Amino acid sequence: MRTTLEIDDRLLKQALALTKAKTKKELVHRSLQAVIRQHRIERLIGKLGRLPLDLTPKALAKLRADA
Repeated sequence: MRTTLEIDDRLLKQALALTKAKTKKELVHRSLQAVIRQHRIERLIGKLGRLPLDLTPKALAKLRADA
């Protein structure tokens, strides 16, 4: 999808330098992925201690191996 955005030049240059993204498109993709990842982490942290988990270390290792 094509979108036109007005982005502060200083912000863009700083973000490109920090991420070492090669293109603006790559920078936007990485930024969107970071926002999504952060929200998922916050949601999981908010559920800490609220979900009943009956996992043994062996079952957890199997789940990790299947992923």
